[in-house]
Amino acid sequence: MRFMRAAPGVSGRSQTLFAITRCLPFLVLAAVLSIELSPAHTLYTGPLLSPAPALAAVTMGPVGTVGVAVLAGVVSAITAIHNDAWDTPQVYTNLLALLVVAVASVATSAVRVRRDRELAHIRRIAEVSQNVVLRPLPARMGVVNTASVYLAAERGAQIGGDLYEAMCTRYGVRLIVGDVRGKGLAAVRSAAAVVGAFREAVHYERDLAEVMHRCAAALAREYELLDRSQLQDPQELEEQFVTVLLAQVTDESLIQLINRGHPPPLVMRGREVRSLDPARPLPPLGLEEFLRPPAIGVEAFPFLPGDRLLLHTDGVVEARNNDNEFFPLHRTMESLDCATPSEYLDGLRHALVQHTEGRLADDAAMVLIERDVGGPDRPFR
Repeated sequence: MRFMRAAPGVSGRSQTLFAITRCLPFLVLAAVLSIELSPAHTLYTGPLLSPAPALAAVTMGPVGTVGVAVLAGVVSAITAIHNDAWDTPQVYTNLLALLVVAVASVATSAVRVRRDRELAHIRRIAEVSQNVVLRPLPARMGVVNTASVYLAAERGAQIGGDLYEAMCTRYGVRLIVGDVRGKGLAAVRSAAAVVGAFREAVHYERDLAEVMHRCAAALAREYELLDRSQLQDPQELEEQFVTVLLAQVTDESLIQLINRGHPPPLVMRGREVRSLDPARPLPPLGLEEFLRPPAIGVEAFPFLPGDRLLLHTDGVVEARNNDNEFFPLHRTMESLDCATPSEYLDGLRHALVQHTEGRLADDAAMVLIERDVGGPDRPFR
């Protein structure tokens, strides 16, 4: 018999329920056979055989459903022979009901299997889309070690409105973290437009501010296309803007930042965590029509060997638990003690999932970079 597998990524409780449901038809058949072959055969158990194929169709394919239907017919025949009941109308009525339910169950199972295959195909496409917008970062880039993690708020989702990327260029290691405010196809297209412009501009623009301008121009062009496109959901065009943070690490012990409405990154030196807040807040991308931004300037902060910098989206700091308490990102960072950036970021991810009990209200992305250890740690000034 061919069984259907539980969908990947489901919780342990769901997997247990799936296993119980898969075993239920066999338990029903075993119970009917045990009753009919025991002194309690006076109980009328014939109607219990008909639902067995329907129960099998929930977790099995057409072959498995047919197998359960055949087993139910065999059990019905055994009990009829054992009780000398072949001449009674109840036996033929039960067999007819079993046949009708079996045919309907096999058809339902075939439709279900086809839809599951279509869903699996869509998930593979989503994984490809994720690798385009959110490619896994290499463990080593230039003078920094890197790690990244992305958590989608929607169960089973592969990609959302958060974006990140890191590129090793002749100007240093350049990174972007952003958050598209919006939903639907428009949000995914906006994220792809910004990331695509970043990947192209970082190799040709010496000034980090020009990279930001290129991202803003790409987003503006994308919005023009969205205005002329036919989207099924009109709300996809409402409140569309993108918060973006650009960072650059060179051979100097500095990190250069441009922040346009994004949560400030956190730098960790030893056990001390500090927020790198911008001196001049800038509006997000996509709001130039309403808020004219001032001249974009690059801000520099100390980034010494051994320092770690966490770039994240607001889905991390705004994550709440059942008591409506925000995720204590600063305190959690100071409490973790992991050797590598990957292990450290995995500890943050575990703490975030534990805090929300796996129920995120918004997508969450985190990128951690660590400058190579080449000198002594110094306290913040």
